[in-house]
Amino acid sequence: MTTVNIATAKAHLSELVAKAEQGETIDIERHGKPVARLVPAEEPRDPIDFDWLESVLRQVPATEPDGTRRLREEVRY
Repeated sequence: MTTVNIATAKAHLSELVAKAEQGETIDIERHGKPVARLVPAEEPRDPIDFDWLESVLRQVPATEPDGTRRLREEVRY
């Protein structure tokens, strides 16, 4: 992890971004105290396929109205 002050960050932003692209985390300080952090961007996630999710949820058996309460009490007592 690299730590720089704001003036250095402004002067070398392109270099710091390149380091972040390589996976490094850069802390930016003002008067010796951390105020910001430059981190690598996360990879975008695939969109959720709601049709698939709904088909999976339809396969899950329904819970009895008092099923959760019954299971909870069986474990405790």
